[in-house]
Amino acid sequence: MRTALLQSSGRPGSVDGNLKVLDEAAGRAAAAGAALLAAPEMFLTGYAIGDDIARLAEPADGDSADAVAEIAARHGVAIAYGYPEAASGSVFNSAQLISATGDRLAGYRKTHLFGCFERDHFTPGEQPVVQARLGGLTVGLMICYDVEFPENVRAHALAGTDLLIVPTAQMHPFQFVAESMIPVRAFENQMYVAYVNRVGQEGEFEFVGLSTLAGPDGVARTRAGRGEELVFADADPVSLAASREANPYLQDRRPGLYGSLV
Repeated sequence: MRTALLQSSGRPGSVDGNLKVLDEAAGRAAAAGAALLAAPEMFLTGYAIGDDIARLAEPADGDSADAVAEIAARHGVAIAYGYPEAASGSVFNSAQLISATGDRLAGYRKTHLFGCFERDHFTPGEQPVVQARLGGLTVGLMICYDVEFPENVRAHALAGTDLLIVPTAQMHPFQFVAESMIPVRAFENQMYVAYVNRVGQEGEFEFVGLSTLAGPDGVARTRAGRGEELVFADADPVSLAASREANPYLQDRRPGLYGSLV
């Protein structure tokens, strides 16, 4: 499944502006044969927007979700994107996957909040594994800091995730996560990991870009630089099956020894 990663911070504070950026990227992704376009964490509103997070938060089936669904259906490409979700009197740092026909396939709420900024503005989610079927693959959702906890990604591996989509807002000086940790996560869990980042200065944060799609062999299939980019790579179920057959990590686990971890 050809996958496009939109490395961009869009237009912080402007939902309409970000929908336009997403629309343009979806057109380019579809023209290049992509079946899936992934956008960064909090893409619809911007990340470092302070109290505007609560003001711009919407339900999972709100107007912005409908607008993304229309973009996906018009271009014939599935879209995964980050946004602030309003639900039950709380605001969640969420990601949603929309099909190429405009159907909402999956919604995920970030379970591990990073730093005071996020803990001040969001409620943590409680469901660690969220999946959907897309293009013959089992696709999972996770957000940024979540992928830095090995237990989180292993839970996806045990649940059969083939492609893990990770909208992120990775900032300086933690670029080693994109450069080193993501390929290792893909290898040790025998899956593809699509890590799609914001870029540039936004408020107090400097986002480092370096979006990547890493394969089950631990090799980056594509890697963006430090500017705004749309990059492409394939998640191949045939190669994934062969890699899983050759790599014994999941089969050689001894869960009875791991009780002390929890």
